[in-house]
Amino acid sequence: MLGEFEYLLITAAAGLADKAYGAAIREEIETTTGRKCSIGALYTTIDRLETKGLLKTWMGDATPQRGGRSKRMVRVTPKGVQAAKAFYDAVIRVSRGASWAANRTGSVS
Repeated sequence: MLGEFEYLLITAAAGLADKAYGAAIREEIETTTGRKCSIGALYTTIDRLETKGLLKTWMGDATPQRGGRSKRMVRVTPKGVQAAKAFYDAVIRVSRGASWAANRTGSVS
């Protein structure tokens, strides 16, 4: 099973599609969660997910905006999609009994 940050990274990369690379993924995670994401944690997790076969990375073309440096592009593999779906489904299942979940009334204690 994925961890929360792994799920966020895979989901951000999937949403960015062919524009998924480190800085864009980091910005997406920070924007959507409101939490800071260190570049070290990001690339450590990318490496771990690639080792597990959940992501594939490659070096893209050099760009003038990056001073001629290449971007490390990221693509979610079919195995990564399955892992993200399994994580999401587990969160939905465990949330069904929570007072804040849809179709529930009452206040959170």
